[in-house]
Amino acid sequence: MIDKKNFYINGKWVKPAKPNDYNVVNPSNEEVFAVISLGSKDDTDSAVKSAKRAFDQWKETLVDERINFLEKLLKVYKKRFNEIAEAMSMEMGSPIDYATMVHAASGQAHLEDFILRLKNFKFGEDFNSKSNNYIAREPIGVCGLITPWNWPINQIALKVIPAFATGCTMILKPSEIAPISAMLFAEMIDEAGFPPGVFNLVNGDGAGVGTDISGHPDIDMISFTGSTRAGKLITKNAADTIKRVCLELGGKGGNIVFADSYPNAVRDGIRNVMSNSGQSCDAPTRMLVEKSIYERAIKEAADEANKIKVDLASKKGDHIGPVVSKIQYDKIINLIKDGISEGATLAAGGPDRPKGLNKGYFIKPTIFTDVTNNMQIAKKEIFGPVLSIIPFETEEEAIKITNDTEYGLGNYLQTEDKEKAKRVAKKLRSGCVYINGNAPDSGTPFGGYRQSGNGREGGAWGLEEYLEVKTITGWK
Repeated sequence: MIDKKNFYINGKWVKPAKPNDYNVVNPSNEEVFAVISLGSKDDTDSAVKSAKRAFDQWKETLVDERINFLEKLLKVYKKRFNEIAEAMSMEMGSPIDYATMVHAASGQAHLEDFILRLKNFKFGEDFNSKSNNYIAREPIGVCGLITPWNWPINQIALKVIPAFATGCTMILKPSEIAPISAMLFAEMIDEAGFPPGVFNLVNGDGAGVGTDISGHPDIDMISFTGSTRAGKLITKNAADTIKRVCLELGGKGGNIVFADSYPNAVRDGIRNVMSNSGQSCDAPTRMLVEKSIYERAIKEAADEANKIKVDLASKKGDHIGPVVSKIQYDKIINLIKDGISEGATLAAGGPDRPKGLNKGYFIKPTIFTDVTNNMQIAKKEIFGPVLSIIPFETEEEAIKITNDTEYGLGNYLQTEDKEKAKRVAKKLRSGCVYINGNAPDSGTPFGGYRQSGNGREGGAWGLEEYLEVKTITGWK
């Protein structure tokens, strides 16, 4: 049993103000494998006080000093890389190979990229050659960082590293469902020798520590990744203190497959949705298929879904693991049943457990066809290995259906007509548009429109989220 009951406050591991044990469950076997503590307002106040006290000195550090600290952290991360992967495999059910090659690798990649961006970032510059005004970019202050369970280290790195880089101090509250990788990351920060108080970690749930952080008068900014429902609550709770609130929330991405798409477009779309057991906010969970290839696409989609193996996260190989918790499992199964009752055609998968997996939160890769965009399975973020296929006739109809959602995080399109791809991409209302399966480059901005959130993470845009902009006149 892993014991991680202490919090990291002011450079030390300290006991919670009040004992409040919480069991962390391995979703592959439904067994408790670790114990943490859920914090109280006293713990949050202590962490905020520590961060506030450290801010005055940390904000004055030179960029080269902060780069040096981050490079030390990178060395420690590389040394403990496999520990991070193993933690995520246990806490959120990611198959060990995927946890290693994708999850743990994302943390390292973000560290490396932010170091590169920081070396070239301008924290101050003349307004223009004819002006005597100077534009300064200064750290916003104490930051409350609230991260999710589905991409633990990825989101921690996207928040903690730019906060460090810009001279901010912080309190991190990882998801209580998958907190062990965050605890390991805190150990790495300690080993890298960051000054006391610059980074603090308090575990807790959203209703407790999350609420304490978002409404705290001494926190200057909140960066939250999670559900749209929780994002709304955080925004309301933060309103009285007029703090900056940056949100990366849910999604219901469309994937437009035109008749002139490349040969494996449908199969690649299925693999994209099912990776991470469907637990990605920018997953293309609505596949829009041009009618002339609709029947062929259905056969390919069902065949590909049936080829995807479901197995224990501890096993090596190419398969998907469980979803993260009983709550998530029940929600997804109920939505699959809703899809059947709404009249969609079940082409693959369904609500029954995969064969041989009678324990753990495992769900079959599920494909619905004959879906209309007003069905619940097409409107709600299911956050599991479930895809809806919707037919369309014209380019305009495809764009209209794709944009007919409250979300706007990631949309996808498949066509070998480059001009059409550019034309359609510009009309899709989302923070990211992926053409023909191309991944974004390191350092590009990530974020959403509408109820998928606000603000951007990654690269120079990620640094700017943590900065205030000041105009100074009479500079010259």
